[in-house]
Amino acid sequence: MVVALIIACEVGFWVLLALGLAARYLLKWRRTSVFLLLCEPVLELVLFAVTAWDLKNGAEPGWEHGLAALYIGYTVAYGHYTIRWLDGHAAHRLGGGPPPVKPPRYGMARARHEGRLWLRTLLAAAVACALLQGAVWYVGDEGDVSSLRAFQWAALRALGIHGLVALAYLIWPKKDPAGGSAARPVDRAPEEARGTARPATTKR
Repeated sequence: MVVALIIACEVGFWVLLALGLAARYLLKWRRTSVFLLLCEPVLELVLFAVTAWDLKNGAEPGWEHGLAALYIGYTVAYGHYTIRWLDGHAAHRLGGGPPPVKPPRYGMARARHEGRLWLRTLLAAAVACALLQGAVWYVGDEGDVSSLRAFQWAALRALGIHGLVALAYLIWPKKDPAGGSAARPVDRAPEEARGTARPATTKR
């Protein structure tokens, strides 16, 4: 059941995102768009509640519970970032806005960009490990929590690997072969996402 719900949450995330962007830029229903996008966190809350309920009803802790914790951690850290990134592209292609700025590729600008992404991974790992630790305490000594511990280590390994990648860009910054300046990173909200996009003509 938990695995099916994880898949449903992932599908629901993209469906709500597509509907929200379509409502904003095709139908010009800005209020409807905001409502749809604000429904995104509800999916994670439902997944968390069902996972906790499954454990409460005596389910043996398994990999599906660990996967649910990793999924929630990832969406907490990267969900809004993904929405802003796609909103910038939708504003350009559907709303007549300027093209979104590409992430920097060279120099210290790239290193800073990678560092900011690593901080998001740190948040994802922290949320996942906290949820898993809560599950470990809840199950106690009576159940087998080895699978939950394994997913904690998986989150920490992913954090460490991403950290090494980000550190490599800092120690050995990639040089621009053309000698140009690096672009501003895109993880800042685009102008359209900050409310300067062309105003919608209809509100619903």
